[in-house]
Amino acid sequence: MNKITSHEAFKNFVARLTHLISKNPHLIKTTLSNIFTMRLIGNKTHGDLAEIGISEFINQFMYDFKSKHVGKDLYRAKEYEEDITIIDEINKVGFSISLKAYRDGPLQLSTDKKSKMFSFLSNKGDEIIKKSEIETIFSSEEMSEFNNIHVLPLIYDEKNKRCNIMVFDFDMAKNNTTKIVLIEEGSGRMHPIYRFHDKDGDYICEVRYGGAAANALQRGLWTNTKNATKYFTSATGGWIDYSDNLLLVKLFSHALISTQQGHKYALAKLKEDIDLQKTSSNLDR
Repeated sequence: MNKITSHEAFKNFVARLTHLISKNPHLIKTTLSNIFTMRLIGNKTHGDLAEIGISEFINQFMYDFKSKHVGKDLYRAKEYEEDITIIDEINKVGFSISLKAYRDGPLQLSTDKKSKMFSFLSNKGDEIIKKSEIETIFSSEEMSEFNNIHVLPLIYDEKNKRCNIMVFDFDMAKNNTTKIVLIEEGSGRMHPIYRFHDKDGDYICEVRYGGAAANALQRGLWTNTKNATKYFTSATGGWIDYSDNLLLVKLFSHALISTQQGHKYALAKLKEDIDLQKTSSNLDR
């Protein structure tokens, strides 16, 4: 049997995650509620803790996969963005995931600090509509992000207390792009972008910013969970409600002033709770 690619392994992982959630929605609802509760501690706290939370979710509830949180130091040394590395233990294939915890709306799929994508598109003109040229663009090294990143976005709507795991379909985006057009700065936009559209004129994604005046972390490939809905699939089967867990905030505050012995005792109790969740979900081996 031929070994599957990392891209195929990622798609298989998303399918398995979707199936698990459809059978046991309470598991992801609990996890995402706890993750987004971290916004009560700080506006960006939930993003970092989502990485270790989802990694542990995979290890505890998805037996055919093993996950490891990469960590920020290792991340900075990598060529491509990755927050979690995953091993598909059935197919013996590893792949990396970039985890994004964003509000419903603009979503950064990848950064491009050196502005390779924007500079490359700038040399192609202000409007690209020829199919052969678009295919050449997507097969170029400069646009390799479309083939090299696996993004798992945790999208939240804080006002309505709902969330969604929305996975952008890069293959569909490439196949459906019929026009790439330059949008100049102005009307509140500080920098130009290249916007990708399909045959219906609908928005797919965009490559942002180029010049030295632009924020390097804002450069790169973006989309929008509101405007490009048909290019997303939902691992949660659509929007699910979440609620703040105030007890978790209190647990964190106490943990920060507790000893390792106290942490050891608390961890044992938490493991018992996880085992109960597995049993009630028929996931215990």
